[in-house]
Parts: sequence; C-alpha cells; structure tokens
Amino acid sequence: MKDQDMYPKASGIIAQKKADLAPKQVEAWRNFSKTVFQEGALDQKTKELIAVAVSHVTQCPYCIKAHTKKAMHKGASKEEIMEAIWVAAEMRSGAAYAHANLAMTEMDKEE
Repeated sequence: MKDQDMYPKASGIIAQKKADLAPKQVEAWRNFSKTVFQEGALDQKTKELIAVAVSHVTQCPYCIKAHTKKAMHKGASKEEIMEAIWVAAEMRSGAAYAHANLAMTEMDKEE
C-alpha cells in the first residue's frame, strides 16, 4: 500500500465533503481551532511548536505537515522544531515506562 492510498492528499474537495456531512460540528471545530491558536499568554510560534510535538505523539501525518509549516512561518527554526519533536519522543517513551507501574502491580497480584 502506498502512502497516498493510506493518507490521501488533503484537498478542498475532501474538506468540503466532510463539512457538508456535519456543518455545525465543522464550524464549531474551526472556530475552536482559530481561538486556540490566537496570540495569548503563549505566542503563536510556541503554540505551533506544541502542535508539532503533539502531532508526533498522536502520529497524525496531516498535522505534522501542517504545523511544521506553520511553525516555520511563525519564526521557528529547524532546530527548535526538532527539539520539540525530541520532547514529544521523551514524553511518549516516559509514559510507556511510567505505565509499567500497572504491569508491575498486576504481576505482584499474580504471585
């Protein structure tokens, strides 16, 4: 299977089809998204770096592409983007290690 088969290229046509199927939800989500990424206590560059990191944890290829580009447009350097990705990687692996507590508890119960 090719990547384009699994992850079709995002397009205005597909976006419109999705919006037509749930217009109220799409409008609410778009407004939410615009609000979240507005300048606030965090600047927009920082918010985009967070989005890049989270995109890697959630493993969304569309989000990775979009937010990497947006982060660069907001002034993030390649080094800042890569560092954000490494923070995401550490958090993901740290969570796996921390969740080992659950397995440890279950193993102790079985003794």
